[in-house]
Amino acid sequence: MSSARTQIMGRLKATLDKRHNPTVRLSGADQRMKAPVPGLVPKRGQSEGLARIELFADEARRVEAQVVRVDTMADVPAAAQRAVRDAGATRLKIAPHPQLEALDWTGQDVAFGIGHGDDAVGLSMAYAGIAETGTLVLRSGSDTPTTLNFLPDVHMVVVRAGDIEACYEDVWARLRAAASEGGRADKPVMPRTVNWITGPSRTADIEQTILLGAHGPRKLVILLVDEAT
Repeated sequence: MSSARTQIMGRLKATLDKRHNPTVRLSGADQRMKAPVPGLVPKRGQSEGLARIELFADEARRVEAQVVRVDTMADVPAAAQRAVRDAGATRLKIAPHPQLEALDWTGQDVAFGIGHGDDAVGLSMAYAGIAETGTLVLRSGSDTPTTLNFLPDVHMVVVRAGDIEACYEDVWARLRAAASEGGRADKPVMPRTVNWITGPSRTADIEQTILLGAHGPRKLVILLVDEAT
């Protein structure tokens, strides 16, 4: 083997040895977790104020979600009742989230808990919304069971205007911050599952024809609460 070839192969080997060294790889991953470097955010993901809320609503409608604007959390039960009636159902399964349990559900047939296959309509509380794509973000947990995201035929989700972020990166930053508060700074506790929901369930696997409800709810109703807190 020529000396030039030997030198080239030697440099490649040294680089690969360093890259695949477990200590080096773990150290690099640890550094990225502690001080994540933000990526490039498109301009549409940098909206603010009212423009951010309007962009979220527009993008959600564009992917066939129904957006219902309400003034306060106290208006959620009435809006939910109309959605249940529109779905031809009578019973509403609600996530046992403190903000939802605190509402006045008098006169409605509701139950709090996890979702089941026979639940026609479910109601969840979103952790956040993303204006860039009209996406909802839901964390798994005892107060936000993931089963409600997939099993009911109609999925209603409450999201506060103040919880709508401009882009995905902003939501991940919130999740990391919340996880660090719940655990140790060097070992943050993330939710077991984070679901990103953009419109109702759909597929185009069969002859490139869009079919709603293939893998989950066929209808998504977003109850957008204009009050921020």
